[in-house]
Amino acid sequence: MSTLTIRLPDDKHERLKALAKSNSISINKLMDELATVALANYDARVRFETRASRGNTERALTLLDKADRAE
Repeated sequence: MSTLTIRLPDDKHERLKALAKSNSISINKLMDELATVALANYDARVRFETRASRGNTERALTLLDKADRAE
């Protein structure tokens, strides 16, 4: 496991402590959970961008039109 030191404004640090306390977790656990969410969002964006770059725009628009008519 690695150690990460970050500098935060005091007010932000206090708010993070309050958030962790309200969830009955440590600040370390809170930061771990926030990092997990950030990485999941990043991974999803990269997957989407990769698929979009390989996709067929005309076919995608045709499928969207077909889905709209089905509603």
